[in-house]
Amino acid sequence: MTNRFQGTRVLLTGAASGIGRATALRLAAEGAAVFCVDLSQTGLHETAGLLAPGAGTIRTHVADVADECAVVNAVECAVRELGGIDVLVNVAGVHRTTPIARLTADDLRHLFDVNVVGTALFCREALSHLPDGTGAVVNVASSSATHGNPYMSAYAASKGAVLAFSLSLAAEVAHRRIRVVPVSPGTVATPLTARPGLLPEDLDTSYYQRIRAPFGAADPEQIAGVIAFAASPDAGYLTGAELRADGGSHI
Repeated sequence: MTNRFQGTRVLLTGAASGIGRATALRLAAEGAAVFCVDLSQTGLHETAGLLAPGAGTIRTHVADVADECAVVNAVECAVRELGGIDVLVNVAGVHRTTPIARLTADDLRHLFDVNVVGTALFCREALSHLPDGTGAVVNVASSSATHGNPYMSAYAASKGAVLAFSLSLAAEVAHRRIRVVPVSPGTVATPLTARPGLLPEDLDTSYYQRIRAPFGAADPEQIAGVIAFAASPDAGYLTGAELRADGGSHI
C-alpha cells in the first residue's frame, strides 16, 4: 500500500459491508480519514473494527441515504468531524432481481430512492465542500446499466440513471476541475448478491451461466482497488468516463 490518500478526507456511503466496507478499509490503509455512512450500525461497527494498525481513521455515522434530511445531516457531520471533504464515494445501493410481471411500484421506488436519489443528494450536499482543482466524486453504477440481464430491468434502470447522472454532473462541475467518475462493477461476491432469494427458484437462470465473465465474480477488494484509483491523484485526468470493472463480461 502507498500513502497516496494521506491527509485526504473521504465521505463514503454503504460502508457496512461488501464493496463499501472494502473501499473504506482500502482508503484508510492508504492514509485517508474516512467518514463512513450506512443504515446498519452493526455493520459500520464491524467495518471500523477491521481497521489495520497504522492506517488512517474511520468514523461512522448511521443514516438512510434515501432520507433527504438524513443526507443533509450526514454531510454536515462529515464536514464538522473531518474539517472538510476532499472525496465523495457513493457505494450505498440495493438490488432487486424481479421478473417484469412481478415488479411492483414500491420495488421500483425503493430502487430509485436508494440508488439514484441517495447518490444525487449526497452529491448535491457535498459538492460545495469539495476543493476546486483536486476534489473527486466516485459513484458506483453497474455493468447492468449497459448490458441487458433478465429479471434485472428495474435494477438496471436505476444504475443506468446513476451512470447518466454521473456523466452529466462531470460536465457541470468541470469548470471547478472537480472530477466525477462512475465505476461499474460486474458480478461481485458480496452479501448483497449472495442473500437467499436473490434469484427466485422458479426462474430460468441458464442465461447467467452462458454469459459468466471470463474472470468470474470479483471480490469486493478488487472493486475497491478500482474505486481507490478513480478517487486518487493517479486518476487526475480522468472525469466523465465510466470505469467498467466487470471481469470481461462485455467481451
